[in-house]
Amino acid sequence: MPEFKALLEGYRRFRTGAYQEQRRRYDALADKGQAPGVLVISCSDSRVDPTRIFDTEPGQMFVVRNVANLVPHFDPDPTHGQHSTSAAIEYAVTQLKVHHILVLGHARCGGIKASLEGTFDNAQPGEGGFINRWMSQIAPARDTIRAAAQLSPDIDACSALELASIRLSIDNLRSFPFIAAAEARGELHLQGALFDIAEGVLRVLNHDTGKFEALSVDWESEPVQVPGQLKAV
Repeated sequence: MPEFKALLEGYRRFRTGAYQEQRRRYDALADKGQAPGVLVISCSDSRVDPTRIFDTEPGQMFVVRNVANLVPHFDPDPTHGQHSTSAAIEYAVTQLKVHHILVLGHARCGGIKASLEGTFDNAQPGEGGFINRWMSQIAPARDTIRAAAQLSPDIDACSALELASIRLSIDNLRSFPFIAAAEARGELHLQGALFDIAEGVLRVLNHDTGKFEALSVDWESEPVQVPGQLKAV
């Protein structure tokens, strides 16, 4: 199996390269535990690795990945599904005391495209049923965008839904009582951003304007000021 063999070869490169270069940091993390300041909720898409996008070091980010980087609405009933992401969020906020939560979406998201096109509608588990149930969280936004696209064919429905899903996830984060309380105290900031795989552009949500604005990569220019948002990782 060449894919798994490639993973083992990659481990050997890591063990003799990056691990040795950051050995002091790894030793400190092993002894003292983790204390990341940021929780990143990103897509499982193999093309979107937040540790690479933000060029972070080990221990700097607590990362949760799922299909289409979605956050479910707060649901205290343990008998219901979709609690894996909620558990990770709870741990990051209440135990690790992160200062920021970033919902990181991306362009050309397969989960968003499947939702928009109804690829797994009425599918059974093993045939896309689990995907359909998970993506049902954004069904209202999807239906609104579908209707808008019918009225105006120039709308890029997939891009619109990618952005809408980030906004929805931020709204859902605020439905968690412990997040709302921490945000009200000024101890936690919620952020949204979208990474364009083809262009390498990061667009950050400006809560004042409601728009996603491209972040400049020109170190000589003034950094983009986005109130209440992530300015640097």
